[in-house]
Amino acid sequence: ADGKFELNGKKYQLAQNNNGNHLHGGVDGLDTKVWDYKVEEDETEARIIFTYEDPAESNDYPGALSVTVIYTFNDENEWKITYKATTDAPTLYNPTNHVYFNLNGDMEGTILEHNLYVNAEKFVELNDNTIPTGNKVAVEGTPFDFRTPSQTKQATESDHPQTKAVSGLDHPFVLNSGANDISASISDQKSGRRIEMTTTEPIVVVFMHNGPSGFEYKGKNLPAYVGITLESQGYPDAINHDDFGNTILNPGETYLSETVYKFSVE
Repeated sequence: ADGKFELNGKKYQLAQNNNGNHLHGGVDGLDTKVWDYKVEEDETEARIIFTYEDPAESNDYPGALSVTVIYTFNDENEWKITYKATTDAPTLYNPTNHVYFNLNGDMEGTILEHNLYVNAEKFVELNDNTIPTGNKVAVEGTPFDFRTPSQTKQATESDHPQTKAVSGLDHPFVLNSGANDISASISDQKSGRRIEMTTTEPIVVVFMHNGPSGFEYKGKNLPAYVGITLESQGYPDAINHDDFGNTILNPGETYLSETVYKFSVE
């Protein structure tokens, strides 16, 4: 919120690169960097180990950050993402993966008829500037109730003020699941394709690509709702809310989390 946070009595001002707020680590976030990598493989899986050294004061964050992200692909049709990080000074770290899925197999079709499941009793309410208000709202009786797989268009066709404000979903869901439970899934009845996500994180942000992208595909501009994300992470804006968990990383600690996307055909 407002690109601001306070840590150990010191106030920090970050880039305000999204309607006055700080998004995705700033304009020059980790997604814009060229990472070092190496490849490992054995009989059942292959791994790409990405590493990056983010210097102190990069994007105005305190502390130098040593980051490792491991992509593992195995014979169980799983894509496993393992996040590790250490720092030399207290800082914030809340990584996620922002890949868009479209199970049609062709980006000319939208994801509005994909079935979405989210193992969540509550979602995080957003203010008019898409920042969490701090309220966790029950999904019962709302278009955010995906505890039974439902087509994503139930969010776009709803008059609920939270879905109307963003033309669909761009919200954190508070996950119930343990490490071995399915946290979320998407499936497409026409193609039979299915993705199940498990994660050690407390939140999944579901975003439906709610507007045109400006990118072209086969000579046409990509429309709204051409993809859907399942962004596992800590609570957004956690540093500014008392009960949103901890996204502070201190020296001597190792950040570690894991998210798995399992692909199958029904």
